[in-house]
Amino acid sequence: MDIPTFSNPEANIATLGVREGMFVADLGAGTGAYTIPLAEKVGDTGRVYAVEVQKDFLTNIKNAALSRGLKNVELLWGDIERIGGTKIKDEGVDAVVISNVLFQAEDKTGLLKEARRILRTGGKLLIIDWSDSFGNLGPTPEMVVTKDSTLKMCESEGFVLKDEIPAGEHHYGFLMLKS
Repeated sequence: MDIPTFSNPEANIATLGVREGMFVADLGAGTGAYTIPLAEKVGDTGRVYAVEVQKDFLTNIKNAALSRGLKNVELLWGDIERIGGTKIKDEGVDAVVISNVLFQAEDKTGLLKEARRILRTGGKLLIIDWSDSFGNLGPTPEMVVTKDSTLKMCESEGFVLKDEIPAGEHHYGFLMLKS
């Protein structure tokens, strides 16, 4: 039996070019699979905003950050689908990560509008999502957001495609720029 290849947060983060001192938002941070490696990359002079609606996830991220001695993670309980819902200031971050969230978002356009609001001009959006429904993992088939529709939504919100990234056997990924 073949073991499926799933999306690798560290490899995906590498495509963002995150470095010391950057401010990054992880929207729909979930278990912190992106938050923790991002926090390690941005160092003490940077900051990672982990935005999540489920408070239990925020507690788990806090514990993971503390166990690694990371003091640059800011936990934000918020609505990532509403303008102002993240509580991050306008153009307050250099990069935004939205991973495995788009298929769950009720207001996909609202999510992209909030990402655009908090991202500085020229900033990067890394968007990763499921390309298919796979053996009871990820979204149900009707919830999958296709690569093409994701690209169209991003472009209609003023993002420009910089690169398509390999994000695993069951995922697609785009690196977008805020124009």
